[in-house]
Amino acid sequence: MRAALYLAAVAVVFWTLYAAGIITRVPAWVNLVDFALLVLVSVLALRWFRRVVLWRLRNRLLVTYVFIGAVPVLLVLTMALIAGYIFGGQFATFLVTSDLQAQLKSLEASNRTITSQLAANLGRGMATSKDGLPELDDLARTPERSRRMEVVAWFRGRPMVLRTATSGAPLAPPAWLKQRFSGVVREGDLLFLRAVSASQVGNETLTVVSSTPLDTDLISRVAGSTGETTFYLSRGNLNLRLSPGSIEVSEQAPQRGLVVVQPSSQDPPSSPQPAAAQQSYLAISGGRAPVPVNLWDRDVSFAAIFPVTSWENGEASGVPFAVRTSPSLLYGRLFASLGEFASIALVILGVFAVLFVIIDLVALVVGIGLTRTITRSVANLYAATQAIDRGERRHRIQVRSRDQLAELETSFNTMTGSLERLIAGQKEKERLQNELAIAQEVQAQLFPREFAQLATLEVHGACRPARIVSGDYFDFLKLGPGRLGIAVGDISGKGISAALLMATLHSAVRAYEFGLVPEVAPAVVGAYAPGIIARAQMSGAIAVASSNGKLSPAGMLALLNRHLYHSTSPEKYATLFLSMYDEESRTLTYGNAGHLPPMVLGLDGSVRRLDTDGMVIGLFEGSGSGYEDRSIQLRPGDIFVAFSDGIIEPENEFGEFGEQRLMEIVRDHSQLPLPALSEAVLDAVRDWIGPAEQPDDVTLVLARAR
Repeated sequence: MRAALYLAAVAVVFWTLYAAGIITRVPAWVNLVDFALLVLVSVLALRWFRRVVLWRLRNRLLVTYVFIGAVPVLLVLTMALIAGYIFGGQFATFLVTSDLQAQLKSLEASNRTITSQLAANLGRGMATSKDGLPELDDLARTPERSRRMEVVAWFRGRPMVLRTATSGAPLAPPAWLKQRFSGVVREGDLLFLRAVSASQVGNETLTVVSSTPLDTDLISRVAGSTGETTFYLSRGNLNLRLSPGSIEVSEQAPQRGLVVVQPSSQDPPSSPQPAAAQQSYLAISGGRAPVPVNLWDRDVSFAAIFPVTSWENGEASGVPFAVRTSPSLLYGRLFASLGEFASIALVILGVFAVLFVIIDLVALVVGIGLTRTITRSVANLYAATQAIDRGERRHRIQVRSRDQLAELETSFNTMTGSLERLIAGQKEKERLQNELAIAQEVQAQLFPREFAQLATLEVHGACRPARIVSGDYFDFLKLGPGRLGIAVGDISGKGISAALLMATLHSAVRAYEFGLVPEVAPAVVGAYAPGIIARAQMSGAIAVASSNGKLSPAGMLALLNRHLYHSTSPEKYATLFLSMYDEESRTLTYGNAGHLPPMVLGLDGSVRRLDTDGMVIGLFEGSGSGYEDRSIQLRPGDIFVAFSDGIIEPENEFGEFGEQRLMEIVRDHSQLPLPALSEAVLDAVRDWIGPAEQPDDVTLVLARAR
C-alpha cells in the first residue's frame, strides 16, 4: 500500500508537470513507474476484492456461479460470434468467387463456341470475316455483357479482330500459353477475365482469345447481389500491404472503374519505410453497400485472396479483395432456396435464441435462490456462534427448511442445549469442588497437627486420601500425665459419606477421651451421646477398671458402637483400634473392633501381632459384649505399626503389597526418625501402585518406645 502511494504521487507530479508544459519529453523511467503502479494497484484491488467482497459466502458463491455458469456462456457466445464471423466471411467471399468463376465459365464457353464456329468457317473456305458467327451476333444483342469485351482470333500468325473496345494493338496470346486457358489475369495495373481456346484447321492452329476487364461494371453486375466488393492491386507488386489509417483515395481513371490508393501525406511515418510500402495502390470496387433492415443489421467486412495469373510470364499469385455486406443479405443468399419460407426459418432461430436466454435466466434465478438458502443457513450459524460467544446460551436458530443445512441448524440447537446443560453441570461441579475443598480443610483440622510425645514413647501418623477427603481415621489422645491414647480407624466406603462418618467417630472418641466411669460419663459426654453410658451400664456390657475409675478400650468401643448405631444409617459402620499407653508401667492396653491388627517390631527383628476379637462398630446394637482388652509391654526400641487396608491391599502384576513387605520396609528403615520411616513406607506403597489410581485411603501410625 505504501509503495503504491509513493508511485502514485510520483506519477501525479510528473504528469501534472507534463500537462503544464514544464516537461516536454516523457522519460523511459516514467513508463516503468506507471507499469509498476498498475501492477501494485491490480494486486491491491485483488486483495481488497478477496478480503471484502469475497468474505461473505453469498458473494463467494455468486462469483463461483459466474465462473461456472456465466463465463462458459460468454465464451460459447464469443466462440459463436467468431465462428459466425468466419463462416460469414467464407460464405461472402465464396459467393463473390463463385460468381466470378461462373462468369469465367460463361466466357470460356462463349470463347469455345466462337472458336468452333470460326474453325468451321475456315475449314469450308469461307472468308475470315467476323460476319456469320452466331455467337458474335448473340454478344451484339447483349451490350451490357460485351461493351468492353475483346475477341481476337489468330490464324497463320495474323490477328483477326472479331470484337474490340479499344484502339490499341490486338490482344495476342503470350508465349508461355500452350493450350487452353481460363482465369483472371493481370496485365499491368489491370485485371481481366480471359479465356483462350485453340482448334486445328487443316495443318494450322486457330487460337481465339476473349477478354473482359474486371472493372466496376462487371463487379457490380456479377457480385452486386452480395454487397460492395473491392479488389486491391499494388503497382508492380502483387504482395499488397495496407496499413489502416495510412492511405487516402485519389480519383483516377474513372472511365476504367479504377481507384488509385496512395500513401497519406498527413500521416508521416515514424521510421523509414521500404519502397514497396511507399508505392500507390489501385482499388477496383463494384456493387453497393447494403441498407440495414433493422438495428442489429450492421455492415461487416471480410477479406480474402483471389488467384490471378500474370499475362506476361504466367506466374500465379493472389490479389486481395474485400466484401462489405450485412448479415441480412448473407442470410437471404443462404436461404434463397427456401423462398418465402426463409423468414420462417429466421423466426424459428429467433424463438430458439429467446428460449435459450429464458432458460439461462431461469437457471440464474434458481442458482441465486439456492445460493440464498445456503448463505442464510451459514449466516444463521455465524450469528448463533457470535451469540453463544457473548454468553447468550439460550439462543436458538429458527429452522425454516428440511434439508441438510436445516439438520445442521437443528444439530447446532441441540449442541447449544447440551452446552448449556454442560455449563450448568460444570458450575455445579465447581460448587461441589469448592465444598469438597472446604470439607478437606475441615477434615485436615480433625487430624492431629502436633503429635503428643511422652518421655518413653514418640508417635507419628500420616494419611493420604484416595480422593479429596478421607474415610480413614487416626488420633493421639492425651489421657493425663504419662498416659497417651492411640486410635486408628477405617470407615466403610469413600468420599463425602465416609468423611462425615469419620468426623462423627472423631467427635465421639474425643468425647470419651477421658474414659470416665458410667456414673460420671453422661456429664462429660453431654450432647454427643446422652444416655448411651446409662443404657450400656443397664445392659452390663461395659467393663470398668476399678483401680483408676477410667473406661477401658473395650468399654469405649462399646459406647462408640451404640453411639454410631443410633446416629448413622444401618449400612454405615467402621473398624477401630483403640489403645492406651501407660508410661509408668510401659504397658499398652488395646482393644480392636474389626480393624487390621497392628504389629510391634522388636530390636531383635521379631514381630508381635496385636490380635484380639471384636465386631465392627455401628453395625449391630448389641455387639458390645464381644470386645475385650489385652495388654503388651513395649521395650525400648520397639516400633508399633498400625495401618489401614490401603497399605497392604494395593495390587499390581506381582500381587498384593502385603503385611510381610510392610514389615520388611519398616525393618530396613528402623533406624530412621519416625517421619522419615513413614515417608519410606508411603513411597513404597505409591511405587507398588504405579501410574494407576490410588484404590483406597492410605493411613499409617507409628510409635517407638524409648
